[in-house]
Amino acid sequence: MAFFRIATSGDSWFSALALGVTLLKFLLLPTYHSTDFEVHRNWLAITHSLPISQWYYEKRHLEGAFLFAVLLHFKHIYLYVAPAYGIYLLRSYCFTANKPDGSIQWNSFSSVRLISLGLIVFLVSALSLGPFLALNQLPQVFSRLFPFKRGLCHAYWAPNFWALYNTLDKVLSVIGLKLKLLDPNKIPKASMTSGLVQQFQHTVLPSVTPLATLICTLITILPSIFCLWFKPQGPRGFLRCLILCALSSFMFGWHVHEKAILLAILPMSLLSVGKAGDASIFLILTTTGHYSLFPLLFTAPELPIKILLMLLFTIYSISSLKTLFRKEKRLFNWMETFYLLGLGPLEVFCEFIFPFTSWKLTYSFIPLLLTSAYCAVGITYAWFRLYVSVLTDLTVSKTKKQ
Repeated sequence: MAFFRIATSGDSWFSALALGVTLLKFLLLPTYHSTDFEVHRNWLAITHSLPISQWYYEKRHLEGAFLFAVLLHFKHIYLYVAPAYGIYLLRSYCFTANKPDGSIQWNSFSSVRLISLGLIVFLVSALSLGPFLALNQLPQVFSRLFPFKRGLCHAYWAPNFWALYNTLDKVLSVIGLKLKLLDPNKIPKASMTSGLVQQFQHTVLPSVTPLATLICTLITILPSIFCLWFKPQGPRGFLRCLILCALSSFMFGWHVHEKAILLAILPMSLLSVGKAGDASIFLILTTTGHYSLFPLLFTAPELPIKILLMLLFTIYSISSLKTLFRKEKRLFNWMETFYLLGLGPLEVFCEFIFPFTSWKLTYSFIPLLLTSAYCAVGITYAWFRLYVSVLTDLTVSKTKKQ
């Protein structure tokens, strides 16, 4: 007892506390049981029976599911690529084995792993949406996240299929009015070229509903999903499916924002260094996609900055990839070269010629319409080429195995 009195005097109270905790642990030692023994035994079994590349396999899948669920709740635009992540995790994690030809072995399905993935996604969703559910504000949240009442297109049309659809409708309506084939009194008042975020009806072509865009999006992503499911082809196959899901959602989605093209451009840069064909697609997609964002930077001080940055990036990307694939065929054919060079005259007209014409007051929407439609052609072409490449590679791999 004298020892404890000395230890607790002055500044030595911490030593007395540490000594007391140590004695308590010794007293409880007979009842101590740690799961570390099981963990270490399981780890030894994994390292003994699996190659080093698969030691962290299960942990990384669960970690990836958690991180993507968090990312999705931070920014719902990543719903565009959710099918790719979902199918990949289901295919590579919930099914634990493949047949010798790479096809799925159905009896290897693990319900425990599926429940683990589902639990992770559920917990993240509950943490994110739980407070809104408790306050009965969930309908308000979903109405903000999915703005079906804001119209098919953004105020500035994203360069996708619907931009071409709107342009065709506008051209047909102008021709119809000139030829007196349309009654001006019957033309919808809400104009898609007004620059306002609103619902509108097409004049000549059938109007598009949210359900129609959903069906088009699902139909266009299904081939890439099937390729990932039946012929995964490793990380490259997953990356291609991810890009195609992002591009298909951008091409046919409802009220798509222009910046969503970056969801396809960024991962496409990883594919560009693998094959000359992918490099060509990347350069067309990134050049057209980056230029399509120019109308978002519309002030005079931003003009030289955006032009200079795009030129630096584009020239560097083309020269680097040409050097990388110098032994391959040319990255662009004459048609692709002509199209990309056409972005220069388009920029000159929109920024330096049109503002000084008399059309500025009457047809102020023309620069945005031209930019959107012209870029939509390039992005549609890149999307189509990538899809053809994926399906062609799949056919070639089947032929080689036979």
